[in-house]
Amino acid sequence: MSDRMQPRRIASVVEGHGELQAAPVLLRRLAAEIAPNTWVDFPSPYRISRNSLLVAGGIERVVDLVVRATTGVSGVLVLLDADDDCPAGLGPDLLARAQATRPDVPVAVVLPNREFEAWFLAAAVSLAGYQGLAQNLEVPPNPERPRGCKEWLSKHRTDGQPYRPKSDQAGLAATFDLHLARANSPSFDKLWRDVEYLISGKR
Repeated sequence: MSDRMQPRRIASVVEGHGELQAAPVLLRRLAAEIAPNTWVDFPSPYRISRNSLLVAGGIERVVDLVVRATTGVSGVLVLLDADDDCPAGLGPDLLARAQATRPDVPVAVVLPNREFEAWFLAAAVSLAGYQGLAQNLEVPPNPERPRGCKEWLSKHRTDGQPYRPKSDQAGLAATFDLHLARANSPSFDKLWRDVEYLISGKR
């Protein structure tokens, strides 16, 4: 039976309201790049607060719940803003906890450094003139370093409106240059590689 007749079903966990719409948009785009001949299904994400994931037993409970609730699940992706934590420290710790809970299902944990919106900054030039953003956008130096990516997007709008994740995040996720973001953002490159792993089931 072909890949198109056996969909890969990847469940996801996010923390923000904006990611509820933006994450599936982004993940479908990545799947189309990574495995264009494979049918990949991304059910609506589960939204859990950051603190609820980080507390003892938090990510374990959530990943187990998601696996049990998703029929035919092929893998689980947890997306969590790094904020002021070091992704290289927090990410592997959370992954080990999740894998220990459900070793039977591939799991990936990706921490945008520092926020999901940092990936937009990493490909800012591709968003010039879109959704009220300025026509002369450039990729800022070290786009993953600054805190306040949402504020950066608000500052670089010319329509007088602030950036609002619930209304703007999905549109930007559908538009930004994936390859440019991958080149400029190590955490986005990790997302790319982890989605590839969840689709293929192989590291």
